[in-house]
Amino acid sequence: MPNISYDEMVQNRIAHEKLATRSIKAINDLWYDKGIEMVLFRNQLIDKRASEILSLHNYAHKMVGKPIDVEATTALLEAMLTLDLCPARMDIGRLASEWLESGGQAGSEIAFLEKQLAGFIGPENYTPTQPKDVVLYGFGRIGRLLARELIMQDGRGEQLRLRAIVTRDKGTGMAEKRASLLRVDSVHGAFPGTVEADEENNALIIDGHMVHLITAQQPEDIDYTQYGINNALVIDNTGAFRDKEALSRHLKSKGASKVLLTAPGKGVPNIVHGVNQTMFNPKESDIFSAASCTTNAIVPVLKVVNDILGIEKGHIETVHAFTNDQNLVDNMHSKYRRGRSAATNMVITETGAGSAIDKAIPGLGPKFTSNAIRVPVPDGSLAILNLQVSKHTTLDGINEIMRKAALEGDLVEQINYSISNELVSSDIIGNSCPAIYDSKATQVHPDGMSVVLYVWYDNEYGYTRQVMRLSKYIAQVQRKRYY
Repeated sequence: MPNISYDEMVQNRIAHEKLATRSIKAINDLWYDKGIEMVLFRNQLIDKRASEILSLHNYAHKMVGKPIDVEATTALLEAMLTLDLCPARMDIGRLASEWLESGGQAGSEIAFLEKQLAGFIGPENYTPTQPKDVVLYGFGRIGRLLARELIMQDGRGEQLRLRAIVTRDKGTGMAEKRASLLRVDSVHGAFPGTVEADEENNALIIDGHMVHLITAQQPEDIDYTQYGINNALVIDNTGAFRDKEALSRHLKSKGASKVLLTAPGKGVPNIVHGVNQTMFNPKESDIFSAASCTTNAIVPVLKVVNDILGIEKGHIETVHAFTNDQNLVDNMHSKYRRGRSAATNMVITETGAGSAIDKAIPGLGPKFTSNAIRVPVPDGSLAILNLQVSKHTTLDGINEIMRKAALEGDLVEQINYSISNELVSSDIIGNSCPAIYDSKATQVHPDGMSVVLYVWYDNEYGYTRQVMRLSKYIAQVQRKRYY
């Protein structure tokens, strides 16, 4: 900013923050009044501060190379409030890009939106959904993050509704202990809402929602209907039931109709949302697996590379945060290395990445070898993909392939394209994408036929968001999308 005074810089900042504040109001009104969830190139806009809104605009500008500013997006958001829009998930970044490309001028926003969003305007475009009750079977790391997301994404209650949490423990004070674990988290911070324990009714009151706490030793013993829960989706995050026969026990519970496992499953569809969910009809199947966090990280990237360049063979090495199945200090364990202290060692262990890839992209899995190293961080992992491709490429070429995939097509929710020069594991905590492609770390052999890609992933939160996406697909409550 040459020849600009300090006072002028302050006034510019204030003007932009005022616009961001106006956009926040429009975003919230669209969400609560019309059921429209706004994103900016896949980044969630609900519950953001003005400074965060401006930061996301800066990222969008660098990503697409177009002057997408808060003035343009605010004008479009406010114009959308005047239209009879159906519930949907929309990318204001894409709309702003298209508006700029069309030569849009101030005052032309409504006419532009009426043309671009013709398929979203008017009663004839409404596709009403039946809200789905959700039961969390287990309340560990993924279970608690799912509880947070289910409440935060509740909106007008038209999609997924958290109704109950099932655990094995019972006794005085258990509701408060569960509430405490949900309120604060050593990795993900405080829950941005209220969580109260209702010991008398054995429930949690989360932002005004009553969520029943049910104690059971086995799924068959539960009658969900006595809690007013019917036709529920049971999300099993205990890891205790891994195959079709064991998971089918949930369907013997009164009031349960669908089951989703938050781990790789045997004999059931293993799904990486964005890649292979349409291969399985939720009207015909009742049990699903969301695969693993690592599978959700690597499969979207591998699909893009395989579709465009082809993959001859490769090796996958995951550098994974430690998990609860390891020992905090050296002790007995069924697997030798996992018995050593997770907090002080790098631990080599196995990974089922190869077979998992094949379940999502049939025929690709046998081309890979794989291994894993557990490292002393509580969250934030990295997959290193060493690939031999079928077509010649360059560093700029493969980065452009991944950048485009992160902006357009079926995987915009799955792939985040990072342009940071100093990305480290703690930076990706809380990223909603299961795969963060590190463009600055990419390596390409001089022959153009071998590439090494670095894919980060928040193995807790990024995976949880994939579980949420898959849950909406299974429950058939997905909204129309404008990406």
